[in-house]
Amino acid sequence: MSFFNSFITFTISNLPKGFAKPFAKPYVAGVTMDDALSHVHRLNNNGFDATVDILGEHVSNVDEARNITAQYCQLYQRIAEESLECTISVKPTHIGLNISLSEAVFNMTAILEKAQEFGNFLRIDMENSAFTNQTFEIFEQCKPIYENMGVAIQSYLFRSQEDIERLADSNFNSRICKGIYRESSSVAFQDREDIKNNFLILAKSMAERNAFSGYATHDQDLIDKLLHWIETENISPDLFEFQVLFGVPMEGRLEALLEKGYKVRVYVPYGPDWFDYSVRRLKENPDIAGYVLWNMFKK
Repeated sequence: MSFFNSFITFTISNLPKGFAKPFAKPYVAGVTMDDALSHVHRLNNNGFDATVDILGEHVSNVDEARNITAQYCQLYQRIAEESLECTISVKPTHIGLNISLSEAVFNMTAILEKAQEFGNFLRIDMENSAFTNQTFEIFEQCKPIYENMGVAIQSYLFRSQEDIERLADSNFNSRICKGIYRESSSVAFQDREDIKNNFLILAKSMAERNAFSGYATHDQDLIDKLLHWIETENISPDLFEFQVLFGVPMEGRLEALLEKGYKVRVYVPYGPDWFDYSVRRLKENPDIAGYVLWNMFKK
């Protein structure tokens, strides 16, 4: 079955976009802002918080970067108007980091000021390691403007523990994730168990510094390990939340976490760049292809 799923994933990535739509639909919240926010309403009604992310990265045109920036600013207004439990996450290259650091800082500042206007939160997402230093530089330049912001930290990077030691205190907010980009063995763990173990180390290091973490993982075994540590050490629920991507099947685990009283946040991606995102998700987890096919045949 795994060979079949991998074959389907490879085939989809080389076919016209229309063939990929059934596979994209479960974990992309549509193309428009209205599409995404309708899903956020449903998630909130079911007890989940949300974070919205406009799909796309590596913008090289200033006008396009500023147009994306304006869309994020509008999102904050819509979230406030509709009283949603929803924050925003932004990739630096989507708003101009490929153009220059100053362009990315300019646009991130505009988004952050809109977050401040509406009393909301901003997450700076992390991309591949070529941009890690600049991403932290954006974070450190913007944080004095408005403290209610955070940044992602990837557990497959060797440097992440050092980054936490340098940055983390009671006003620091991280999204700990494994990392999705292909990285050299000179900068990143390659073994899945090493990445998972480092995730736990980073989570514990954040808690020791009284810093808030979003535990972004679909790995059921890792969630079990996190829960064992949380419950054994009586880690305050004020110091963490669980985070998952929209549409990824979790076999009832998310509802179980809510029943335990833990906060669960769903990342809701949307936008016209859904195809590249969908292919990346399928390549990361080819089993999704089989899951979608099975559900299509059941219907």
